Amino acid sequence: MSAIIQPPELAWIWCGVALYGLAATFAVLAAARSTPGAPARHAGPGRAVPGLLAAALICIGAGIGWRWQRIGHGPFLNMFEVLASSLWSLGLIYGFACWRVPAIRRTAAVVLPVLMVMACWLLVSNPADTHLPPTYETPVLWFHVLLGKGFLGCALVALGIAGVILLRARPRLAAWFERMPGDAALDLLAWRFMLGALTFESFMLIAGAVWAQDAWGRYWAWDPLETWAFLTWLALAAAIHVRVSWRIGPRLGALFIVGVFVLAFLTFFGVPFFAVAPHKGAV
Repeated sequence: MSAIIQPPELAWIWCGVALYGLAATFAVLAAARSTPGAPARHAGPGRAVPGLLAAALICIGAGIGWRWQRIGHGPFLNMFEVLASSLWSLGLIYGFACWRVPAIRRTAAVVLPVLMVMACWLLVSNPADTHLPPTYETPVLWFHVLLGKGFLGCALVALGIAGVILLRARPRLAAWFERMPGDAALDLLAWRFMLGALTFESFMLIAGAVWAQDAWGRYWAWDPLETWAFLTWLALAAAIHVRVSWRIGPRLGALFIVGVFVLAFLTFFGVPFFAVAPHKGAV
């Protein structure tokens, strides 16, 4: 029997996944050791997280670039390509947010394990080569995809902050995030990112409608991916409306954010995986 030849970019992507795993482990260790009065040396694992995340992004980016050059198109189609590009884009957005807002860096103990779920899924996804359909050969697709990445990236940052608020409600875990701002300050910051997510998703839906009109001659057809993307937008808009109108507390607000992110995650990765849609996997 002839040996199965693996695509050459896999080594880079697997290396990036391994580095993501190390970054997630070190982030959790840093949070667990971040107790009041702990020695400075206990911050060691936390200092390694940014470098590990950067190295992971470089490796995954190299793998995506190699595949792109080899097959002639970007990572838009099958689940392997979507997960790889999302790991890269979400890690980049989160890293940039932590650089701009140092107060949220300890949310890595929440965010990186979530990204590891995607990384583990990537490991069991089929890396078969894909071929770009004619309907994908339009600049509007780039705007649609990039806006979607921006939406999910903002929601991911907000999820990390919401996770800290919820974890601090448990006495055994409260000390993990003792050095972070109070719940009220974190709540305000999280909802700012959710407003950014709403902006990105609104323009994503508009760009998707323009692309659909150009590709299939209709702006909207209520296929599964379109329907769930619109439901996600409604859920996000409703959550922001409740937050503004009723001034709910940080913990309830955090639960709203978690719910919206779960719905968004299922829309981006669950619906294209299970449903047969005209643009399956194009997120």
